[in-house]
Amino acid sequence: MKKNMGGIDRSIRFIVAAIIVLLYWQGVIESTFAYVLFALAGIFVATSFISFCPLYAIVGLNTCKTKK
Repeated sequence: MKKNMGGIDRSIRFIVAAIIVLLYWQGVIESTFAYVLFALAGIFVATSFISFCPLYAIVGLNTCKTKK
């Protein structure tokens, strides 16, 4: 897998995942909607750790800076 996510994308995904967890902990989101958001947060964290987003690859998007 070739990296296709830059640092800003990774940071934004971590922040969104943290917000989802915080909203659940505060009781703002519940039931099935919470589980769907937890799955999305898990995907965000996983793709941030590996710096690869399959959706970016399908669309042809690359936000990772290349070394010259």
